[in-house]
Amino acid sequence: MNYPNWTEALESHYAIKVASSDIHPFGDGHIHQTFLVKSGADAYILQAFNKNVFKYPERISHNHEILLEGINPKDLPFTLPLPIPTKTGALFAEDKGSIFRLSPFVAGRCVNEVKDPRQAYLAAEAFAIFIRAAKDLNPQDFQESIPSFHDLSLRFRQLQEAINHTRRHFDQELREVVDFYLAQESLVQEYENWRKILPLRVTHSDTKINNLIFSEYMDKVRAVIDLDTIMAGYAMYDFGDLVRTVACTEGESSRNWEKIKVDWEKYQALLDGFLEGGKGLLTEGEIESLPFGGKMMTCIMGFRFLADYLNGNIYYAIHYERQNLDRAINQMWLLKGLGESNS
Repeated sequence: MNYPNWTEALESHYAIKVASSDIHPFGDGHIHQTFLVKSGADAYILQAFNKNVFKYPERISHNHEILLEGINPKDLPFTLPLPIPTKTGALFAEDKGSIFRLSPFVAGRCVNEVKDPRQAYLAAEAFAIFIRAAKDLNPQDFQESIPSFHDLSLRFRQLQEAINHTRRHFDQELREVVDFYLAQESLVQEYENWRKILPLRVTHSDTKINNLIFSEYMDKVRAVIDLDTIMAGYAMYDFGDLVRTVACTEGESSRNWEKIKVDWEKYQALLDGFLEGGKGLLTEGEIESLPFGGKMMTCIMGFRFLADYLNGNIYYAIHYERQNLDRAINQMWLLKGLGESNS
């Protein structure tokens, strides 16, 4: 994609003055092209939007407008750096075919791994506080930025379709992995049962640790970021993704199968933090569903990794041919661990 001259584009669409020397690549995100922009004493984040991943930018803009109008910053002990409106009031700008936006810059630390239970607690508390702060917004008003993102039933059907149409040779290892995931149909049914009774919430829907900005000393959360997946969902989604990415002893690309276990101390910290952040909001049913959320979000990623491998690695970026299969095996071991007692 040919990106515009950022200096001209920014000054054309936003009420700021900026020199080309004040625009620098920023961060290590894999979705949008991101820059740090300085204008006098002010600093901003500029993102060139990836329309291949998020095919409906107008839905994201719609959701962010609701948040800008409906979230009271006083209800949040951290910043929610939503896009800054352009001169015409839009939340996205377009120049030379590129869609981009400008957001406030929040100084602090982003990390890819939780080092101790206290950090896990703070992360879970922050994401639950966001859900609580959005309690008066109607989740049905939000549009799906990624349709059926966390629909376990759909992902199971997609896996079944991939199994039926794959060109992969089924050796013993692949057959065992496929059989394991097909045997999770009971989890899919449990998911459908929870959907019948749980209230819809406005959820972040991508609660990885690097979607937070911590203070320099990692003693508080300064901002919740990567807000493109905010939409209607269930509290168990956000807790479950935290469990999957924070409470596992190995990263999702690890092949050290015997080392893939649940860090129950971090798990408990996540649960305590999420319950504290959601105090006064979460229903008894929602609280009961949280442990299932960890299993569900692990299972859904296993479904997706395995289906992508069977389909010929057409979605997730890989560094070697069987990486998506290895990722599926990784999630299989974590899912087994989550089925064990932490007593």
